[in-house]
Amino acid sequence: MAFGLFEADLKTGELRRAGIRVRLQALPFRVLTVLLERPGEVVTREELQKRVWGPDVIVDFEHSLSNAVKKLREALGDSADNPRFIETLSRRGFRFIAPVSVADRIAEQVKPEPSAVVISVPEPQPEQEVLRTIPVPTALSRRFEIRMAWLVALAFAAGVLLTVYTLQIWHAQRQPALSPRISQITREGTIYTPRDNLIGLIPGFASDGSQIFSPVQESGEIALKEIPLSGGASHTLSLLSQIRSPQVEDMSADGTKLLVRSNIASSTPQPLWVVSTDGASAFRVSDVLALDAVWMPDGKSILYSSENEFFVVSVEDGRSTVFAKVGGRAFWPRWSPDGKQLRFTIVDAVNHTSSLWELSQSDRKAHPILKVGDASIRQCCGVWTADGRSFVYERSKDGVSDLWKTNSPLSEKPMRITHGPLNYRAPVPGRKGSRIFFVGQDFRSLLERYDPDRKEYISQPGFLASADHIKFSPDGAWVSWVDPDQCLWRARVDGTDKMLLTPPSMHVYMSNWSPAGTQIAFMARERQKPWQIYMVNADGGPPVQLLSEPRNIGDPFFSADGKSIVFGSVGEFIGDPKTRALSILNLATSRVTQLPRSLGLFSPAWSPDGRFIAAITTDQSEVMLYDTRTSTWRRLAQTSAAWPMWSNDSGSLFVHAYQADDAPILRIAVATGKVDTVANLKDFRVGPIARATFAGLTPGNIPLMHVEATSGNLYSLDFDQN
Repeated sequence: MAFGLFEADLKTGELRRAGIRVRLQALPFRVLTVLLERPGEVVTREELQKRVWGPDVIVDFEHSLSNAVKKLREALGDSADNPRFIETLSRRGFRFIAPVSVADRIAEQVKPEPSAVVISVPEPQPEQEVLRTIPVPTALSRRFEIRMAWLVALAFAAGVLLTVYTLQIWHAQRQPALSPRISQITREGTIYTPRDNLIGLIPGFASDGSQIFSPVQESGEIALKEIPLSGGASHTLSLLSQIRSPQVEDMSADGTKLLVRSNIASSTPQPLWVVSTDGASAFRVSDVLALDAVWMPDGKSILYSSENEFFVVSVEDGRSTVFAKVGGRAFWPRWSPDGKQLRFTIVDAVNHTSSLWELSQSDRKAHPILKVGDASIRQCCGVWTADGRSFVYERSKDGVSDLWKTNSPLSEKPMRITHGPLNYRAPVPGRKGSRIFFVGQDFRSLLERYDPDRKEYISQPGFLASADHIKFSPDGAWVSWVDPDQCLWRARVDGTDKMLLTPPSMHVYMSNWSPAGTQIAFMARERQKPWQIYMVNADGGPPVQLLSEPRNIGDPFFSADGKSIVFGSVGEFIGDPKTRALSILNLATSRVTQLPRSLGLFSPAWSPDGRFIAAITTDQSEVMLYDTRTSTWRRLAQTSAAWPMWSNDSGSLFVHAYQADDAPILRIAVATGKVDTVANLKDFRVGPIARATFAGLTPGNIPLMHVEATSGNLYSLDFDQN
């Protein structure tokens, strides 16, 4: 039986997740078996006791059942409070709520007969039989009785039909409005699907009708793979070294050329490449830098977005012209099959919303479509089916994403077509008909600590197992971190005195301790508001917003005396680097002053001794150092860099060179500028990863790495076959 990324072999008692075996004891597996046999139905505690434990076994049943369900949920990564698989019904039992299908190898053997409602209508009895049972044997009464028998039979049949029809309506009202049959194409879980970020988009892929070209996670790198729809062996395309983390934007109409963009930094413009589908040739599209792109309907030029404009670049001569101006950063442009309409996604980086827009080839005036009243609902990434009859797009809220459908033109109410438990994203049309492909993604957050003796990363157990942005207090006694739900916590280093510092409505990105260890400054945002900087007492209490800016600001860092905070703009959506700078906030007077000559810099980090402020250029290619004594800047190192962190003695700066080979953690000596590799992601042993980021330093200056371990697979559905 298959559900989500899991497959359960009921004969062998094995549970696998994306092809990898999951350890599960026999008793919890038997509970799973009973639930899978009746998906969507309530299985009572009494039934479970009879089926799993047996009528003659005397045990502490309630305790055993609770323990078995707990272990089952742990194996599935499920939660009783927010279930994706197993729902608890108080005092009644349990229900398996995820869609369940028969695995391919089992489905070939089991072919259920189609079900039908059979209504039996009683035939009228022969006349002699009627004479025996009717006391008044007149011709009139006989005809009357025969007629009544028919009427009773018809009334009975009508009643049965009405009952069946009523049950079908009741059942349909309880079920989703549209539940198409979804087919799983890949099972390795290696399709590249990074977690949602400020943009809310993920890399796309394309199909020529017989195979899919998709980015995959392969040996710690992002590669471009050709995946046959027939189920044969996949093939990795050999690309130029300049094309890093390839993202497939589109495919030419003849299915021979891919439009590819590097996805090293998805929020900043990157070069465009035209790559043959066999990977044998590639050339860069002029000197353009694009956020996203698509072939023009004529196949001779390319439409690409940059900031709030669309441009058209000729493939032959490389000349670019303005196509249209829109109301924000535009992503995921897609043409209608007839080439007359363009639909795309606009992302608001300040309010953190995304919406669907449309313009026609003729007037090129953009207007929003499929508006929703709830501002927390994000819509994006829409595509037409090849026959032009349907328009499919993503709709997400609170980190949960599903696919929705409406007809084209937009005259019907949108209908939800996927219902978890995975996040379903990035719809792509087939080459003909009403078939679409998409990605199903799942995540786990892990914290890994580098072991310098073994020269490898080791998973951290306990309360920090899934933590990110870890910061230790100056005395090393306390630690703060951000959990997968973006809440800020603090505890003693042994895990005691654990306390939640922020409300669930606030999404936290990072934090830093004050020199005295009494306060924590952090970067956070509330729903539909920009990132701002806040401060909270380490012992708890309401967070206090330090500034109110109409733009995204963050990365607060205390000065050595605790009287000031340096901050900058958010790393994502930097915008024009000439207008971005670092600032100093005086906590006593609330006065903000710009740090001299800091234009084009972000991600500041103040050294513990107060002497230096480190920062990174907006293209993340240089590490700069500001000397507070001389008020001068110097280039500390020229390397790809992110998340600068100081050693305890202020003698070294650690950065993550995430764009370099093996994404190393570098230690840069402040006095000499010497760069040493401390650790890297070569042979990283956590399976497929969507993202690995520098998450902190221990009091002993040992790197910590936050990992988004992901399982991503390709799926398809055809609206004409449901």
